[in-house]
Amino acid sequence: MFDLVQIGKAFLVLFAVIDVVGGIPLILEVRRKAGKIYPARATLVSLAIMVTFLYVGETILGFLGLDVNSFAVAGSLVLFFIALEMILGVKLFKEDTSAPGLTPPEEDNKVYSIVPLAFPVIAGAGTITTILSLRAELERPNILMGILLNMVVVVVVLLLTNRIERLLGRVGLIVLRKAFGIILLAIAVKLFAGNITYLFPHT
Repeated sequence: MFDLVQIGKAFLVLFAVIDVVGGIPLILEVRRKAGKIYPARATLVSLAIMVTFLYVGETILGFLGLDVNSFAVAGSLVLFFIALEMILGVKLFKEDTSAPGLTPPEEDNKVYSIVPLAFPVIAGAGTITTILSLRAELERPNILMGILLNMVVVVVVLLLTNRIERLLGRVGLIVLRKAFGIILLAIAVKLFAGNITYLFPHT
C-alpha cells in the first residue's frame, strides 16, 4: 500500500515548498509580535488544512469543472516561481502576514499561531497547490505520509527555532534555501512535462 519512493518524493517536495527552516526569520518575527507561539497548535491547524485539501481537493476541482492534470500544470507553474524566489532571493508572491495594530494582548497570542503561522506561513497557497498537484502522480496514502513527516519537522523546528538559527547561521539558512530551491525547480519542470501532454491528447 505504501511506496517509500512516493513517500520520499512527497516529503521532499512539501519540505521544499513549506520551507520551515528558511522561514525561521519570519517565525521569529511572529513570535516577537505575539510574545509567544504555540508549536502544537500551529502544527495541528496546518495538518488539518493540508489533509482537508488532500481528500476533498479533487471534489472542489470537480465542482469547478477542472481535473487533476490541469491543476498539476497550473501548480507546476506556481512551484516554478516559488523555486525562483528561493534561488534568486526575490519576492514574487506578496502575502499579508502581519496583523494590524500593536503588540496583541495576551489572550490574542494563540491567534498568531494560526494566522499567520499555520496559514499562510506553513500551509499557504503554495503548499495547498502542491498537495493537489501531487495527486496527479502519487497515491493519497503516500502523500499523507509525506505530510505527516513534514509536520514532525515543523513542530521540531518551531520548538528549536533559536537553536537552529544559531547552528546554521544566516549564511547556512541562505545556502539551504537555495539548494532546496534548485530541487524544487527541477521537480516543477518534471511535473509540468508529465502532465501537459494530458491536456493535448492525440486524436
